[in-house]
Amino acid sequence: MRNPWIVLPAALMLLALSACGDHGGPEQATMAYGAAAPTAKMESADAAQPGSDPANAGQGLAAMLAYEHHVGVQLEAQLIQDRQQAVQAACNEGRFGACVVLNMNQQGGDRPSASVTVRIVPEGVEPMIALAGEGARVGSRSTHAEDLAVAVRDNAQMEDRLQREMERLQQFQQRTDLAVADMIALSERIASVEAQLESVAREGAQYQRRIQTQLLTMNFHPPSMESGRSEVGQAIREAVGTLSLGTAWTIRTVAFLAPMVLVLAVLVLVIRRIRRRRRP
Repeated sequence: MRNPWIVLPAALMLLALSACGDHGGPEQATMAYGAAAPTAKMESADAAQPGSDPANAGQGLAAMLAYEHHVGVQLEAQLIQDRQQAVQAACNEGRFGACVVLNMNQQGGDRPSASVTVRIVPEGVEPMIALAGEGARVGSRSTHAEDLAVAVRDNAQMEDRLQREMERLQQFQQRTDLAVADMIALSERIASVEAQLESVAREGAQYQRRIQTQLLTMNFHPPSMESGRSEVGQAIREAVGTLSLGTAWTIRTVAFLAPMVLVLAVLVLVIRRIRRRRRP
């Protein structure tokens, strides 16, 4: 019988090399995301297989887009807070579909503004924008899409490789002729692969979340005329403040220099008297 101290390390080395060389097929990539994974994912994984035509590889990558929308709404200053709360309530209640509030900002004073960032299902984007801009004016709107097809494909292939390696490691673990040192090394490798599998699964879930939902940021601010008036008022107040500050510094400067001026005046008088006495 062969010495297990020699057989197991060599087997583990061959296992690691074979795991790096394996490329999971489309069936494994689909299983990594569950039975509900879209067919496009299978096509993306299949497009990256060795031996496929590089010219057609890009065509096999289905569009998996993560959308982000930014909308600017011009609204009366006194209505901004109420509209922000209305948007937040509509998202929390799921009025336009599954939705979660990610961020809220509010600024008061002379230039009030507010913003709400939500992640919502695609069919709820337009109704939410309509609610935010009801009775107001949508001043600006931009949409950005990030293609995650390659990232999803690579993530699926990585998960498939790790699953294959885990199966082989579990097969080695069932052997009864392993030395204690080999069992420890095998357990450490299994724990490492399990941690990598969990990380890959989390990353894959995040990709799916970004594809299946869309990020929507709504910024509320008063119309430009109100904003201009606020800026003029702010400039006047800043000028008054600057004048007050300059006056205060002038008073402090005079108060600081007054004793020195008094001492200098006394010295001049003393010097003059001394000169007068010395004259013949």
